[in-house]
Amino acid sequence: VANSLAAVQAGARQIECTINGLGERAGNCALEEVVMALRTRPQLYQITTGIKTEEIIRASRMVSEITGILVQPNKAIVGSNAFAHEAGIHQHGVLAERSTYEIMDPASVGLVSNKLVLGKHSGRHAFDARLKELGLEIGDEEMARAFERFKELCDKKKQVFDEDIEALVADEVHTFPEEYKLDVMTVTSALPGMPTAAIRLKHGDGTVQAAEIGVGSVDAVFRTLDAMVQVPHELEDYTVKSITGGTDAMAEVTVKLRDNGRLFTGRGAALDIIVASAKAYLQAINKLVDYGQHRGAAVNPKEAADLTV
Repeated sequence: VANSLAAVQAGARQIECTINGLGERAGNCALEEVVMALRTRPQLYQITTGIKTEEIIRASRMVSEITGILVQPNKAIVGSNAFAHEAGIHQHGVLAERSTYEIMDPASVGLVSNKLVLGKHSGRHAFDARLKELGLEIGDEEMARAFERFKELCDKKKQVFDEDIEALVADEVHTFPEEYKLDVMTVTSALPGMPTAAIRLKHGDGTVQAAEIGVGSVDAVFRTLDAMVQVPHELEDYTVKSITGGTDAMAEVTVKLRDNGRLFTGRGAALDIIVASAKAYLQAINKLVDYGQHRGAAVNPKEAADLTV
């Protein structure tokens, strides 16, 4: 970043950047840091870009959701803690004069500073209006499912944040056919004992069900899903993160499955980590099944290496 900014000062008018550190090679600078440095210090650099900085946060989150690579909370500008203030002196300073601790407005990168947005008494119209404020546009069917889950969430959580709403919407919007849908799931765990999962999936006009044990609750869920959806794959990665703070925070799980060089990513969000894990795993499996049914046969094996879906 420092080299790129120095190059701009020296006359360079094209620099190479990355979003979330992803690029053709390592070492390229972070787009959001360079762009916002130029915007925040116009007197120093006297350079403008055509980049819509209000889309920076959304672009970063979209890349994270697609790739399954998480952004560390303390990442400058796009990290979840970038505009967070916990210490009392910081909170007082920001309330008295925002520029004391924030050299840029959160809204300038697409972040809504007021995180608490809706509650259990909010109606469909307010929910729809909030989605538009967040720049989220979804169909009527997805909207109905997201609103239903939002009302359920309000009954369980003391506070509902923008991040919770974004996770709900992302969890309900699917751009691929769902061959299998989660219908009923019961998971037991005991000490001592054997973690067990019993799951029923909707498949076509009927259902399939199975029960398996595992070394842990999540492992039992994954083994049960594998028993019902018998497609070859290997678990490449499993990641859990908390969307907001507190014991009632929503969990967001990312699962990556590999099959013959192809990588399939699934994500799920729920108040229960086990439920979120099941959703993420099943989403990745559905992608794998869909790819095998409709596109897998048409891909040259040499071209399929490290393909991410």
